[in-house]
This record gives sequence, structure tokens and C-alpha cells, in this order.
Amino acid sequence: MLKQYITKVMNGENLTQEEAGKAMDIILSGEANESQIASFLSVLKMKGEVVDEIAGFARTLIAHASHVPHQKPVMCNCGTGGDTKNTFNISTTAAFVLAAGGVFVAKHGNRGVSSASGSSDVLSELGVKYDLTPENAGKIIDDIGIAFLFAPAFNKAMKYVAKTRKELGFRTVFNLLGPICNPATPPCQMLGVATLDQMRLYSQVYRKLQVDYVIVNSIDGYDEISLTGEFKVVTGKYERIFKPEDIGFKRVKASDIQGGDTPMQAKELFDAVLERTAPQGCQDVVVANAAFAIQALEQFQKPIGECVDIARASLREGKALKALQTFVTINTPHQACSGQ
Repeated sequence: MLKQYITKVMNGENLTQEEAGKAMDIILSGEANESQIASFLSVLKMKGEVVDEIAGFARTLIAHASHVPHQKPVMCNCGTGGDTKNTFNISTTAAFVLAAGGVFVAKHGNRGVSSASGSSDVLSELGVKYDLTPENAGKIIDDIGIAFLFAPAFNKAMKYVAKTRKELGFRTVFNLLGPICNPATPPCQMLGVATLDQMRLYSQVYRKLQVDYVIVNSIDGYDEISLTGEFKVVTGKYERIFKPEDIGFKRVKASDIQGGDTPMQAKELFDAVLERTAPQGCQDVVVANAAFAIQALEQFQKPIGECVDIARASLREGKALKALQTFVTINTPHQACSGQ
């Protein structure tokens, strides 16, 4: 039972990957009570989660999720949240640039954590519903290149920890797991992290999970490429610090990429970027993030400059806007499409 793992962690010992998987299985199977779950999450937080633990938890969480079947090679791009920067929905906007650029995207997301509007919040403002079955989600990915996978809908076993997490009131290992537990099990992922410590942690976890990856962090604390200054990129192929100018962009001000105070304001900026009426800095940030995702999916065979050109063309030529319109039409069949 869970008690043995609570005791081990409380004694300052790390769990093996197998032990972590068993502990998570106990929790997600409903075999642990709320006090045990609270104790486990608390002592784990105090000890500090390590790579084998997170990899073991992730494997089990994915196994309990409703798997999304698909035929195309998919990827996911998302951020960990928690950077408190309140940027607009950069990764969600970039997802449509990717889809229009020939990348099949299984966009895994949730409500806002460190901003006024998370990916599901802004899509809700567009009228998007989250009632997809796994089979429907997979078909949409194959047919139009992108589907949104609302995390709570595809990870129903999380009901066993929802109340405890809310009552604890602090970030737990589940916050670390969310970005890497996509139910479509993409073999390639782009992840934005808020700190360099997280970058090191996730790069090791991805290696354990045998997932191709690109992890980005802006040195001034953004969990994405913000173009406000230097940013670091870590992949399975290289590790490098870039300046915006290195990839053909001007620096932007922090105020230029703020997402507003409400989901509606975030939605308006989201639309404006895809309609190419947003400030150039907003458009450039989306293109930069999409470019590194494209490079990762291409197994790093293309230079980043070429990937920037692909992403820029997707946005400039209106393909990304069309991808959004198709997406909204399919997910809200009785409502008008954004941008029309």
C-alpha cells in the first residue's frame, strides 16, 4: 500500500522508477485515502522529486489515461506554467502555426496557472467544446492536423487527487507531470520551462521516457522563447544559448507580449496574431517558438533559419488562420468561425 512509499520518502530516500510507478498506480486506482495522498505529495515535495520518480509516475499516469489513437506522427508543444509572466497564449497560437506548416499537433492543455488564460480558457472563448472521445480526437488530428486534448477529460483517474491537490494549495509533482503526460503519447515534444533547474530535470526525464525533445527557457524567467533577451535551448542533439538576433529577430519588450486580464482579452490577442494585425513582437514570438518545434520534429536535420522561414510563411500566408478556422468549425459545428 501507499504507506510503505510514504515512509521511504519521509526517511529521505528516493523511490526507484518501479516503486514510483506502483505508488502512482495505487493513487490512480483509488486505493489510497485523501490523508495518505496528502502525506505522500507533501513529503515528496519536501524531499524533492528526482528523475526516476518522475519517469515512473509519468509512465503510470499515461497508462491510466484514455489513449488517443492516431495514424500520423504527432508532437505536442506546451509550457509548464508557473512563470507568473502573464503572457498571451504563445504555445497555443504556435500550435496552429505548426499545424498549418505540416506538423500534426496533439495539443495537451488545461486552464490557466500563471496567466489569466490557459489554452483551454482561450479556446473556450472561441466556443470550442471539450467533449471529444479519444477516437474522435485522433481522427481530427489525422484529418486536419491538430486537436486539443483537455487534460482533465483524458485523465479521469485524476479525480482521486483533485480535491487533495486543491486543499494542499501548493504545486505538487502533478504540476511537473502534466506537460509530459500527453494521452496521444507523441514521440516528440517541445516544452517551455521557467527555470534552468527544470530544464535539466525534464531533459533527463525525456531521455528515460525515450522521447525526442526540445526544451526552451528564456533566461529572464519565461517558460517559452519570449525574445525579451537571451534564451536557452536543450535538445537530444545540442544545447545552446541564443540571442534573438541569432535567429533573425529583434528583441521585444515584456509589455509587448502581455496577455491581458481576462480570457476574452487573451482571445482577442490570439486572434490578432493569427490575423497578422497584432504587434510584430507578438507575431515574432509565436514564429520563434514554432520554429524550434519544427526543427525537433525534423530530427534537427534542418537549420533553425529554415525552420523560422517555414513558420513565418505559415503565419504570413494566412495558413495558420485557416487552420484555426477549420479547427473551430469542427469543434463548434453550429457556431461562426473566428476570423471570418
